[in-house]
Amino acid sequence: MKAFSVLLAAAGLSACAASPSREFYDFQPKIANPSAIIAADIGFNQLAQQKGQWTAFRETAARDAVMFVPQPTLALEWLKGKADPAASLKWRPHKAFMSCDGKTGVTTGAWERPDGAVGYFTTVWQYVEKNARGDGEWKWVLHHHATLTAPRVPKEMIETKVASCRGLPLAVPFGPHAGASSNTVFARDQSLHYTYVAQPNGARTLEATLWNGAANETVVSDLVAPQ
Repeated sequence: MKAFSVLLAAAGLSACAASPSREFYDFQPKIANPSAIIAADIGFNQLAQQKGQWTAFRETAARDAVMFVPQPTLALEWLKGKADPAASLKWRPHKAFMSCDGKTGVTTGAWERPDGAVGYFTTVWQYVEKNARGDGEWKWVLHHHATLTAPRVPKEMIETKVASCRGLPLAVPFGPHAGASSNTVFARDQSLHYTYVAQPNGARTLEATLWNGAANETVVSDLVAPQ
């Protein structure tokens, strides 16, 4: 909690900083701690305000990151050369979930555009190691968002949950959905996984689950209407 308090204090001072602090990107706890991905998400938003929305998406994306436009697309290909809007949307996480090994996580929360439009987002994060010592940084591997007619109201504190390290996560059957683009991706320890299904008309679902020691528990269930 002490480390997270320092990070939140840094977030509160972001307006005075020239750029996001490196601790937002390099903070990696010794045990699973959702503070790491909360910090990564806060830093992601700060970067968007300071350097531009699509610039921030490019700089924080994993090489194989996927976003929906509205079909699932390799993010870096879609973002290549894309000009930043005059003002970035702003967002904040409301909930964070993490695998038992602390290397994969999901944040979900609310966003607002400069024109007043509001909505929600869900982002999947992966800790990408750079060397044998385990040094690395958080990168997002999947991002989606949708509009709402009224903003999501957060609780006073960001909600967090970590997968159980007890027992063996249950195998999850997965098969392709006829006429749709779909995928199921597992954390390396299989204690967290997510599935998306995107229909040709732009409708899609995204579900994330955590292993609770006895069963896989759904923690995120997003449904986007046809576009």
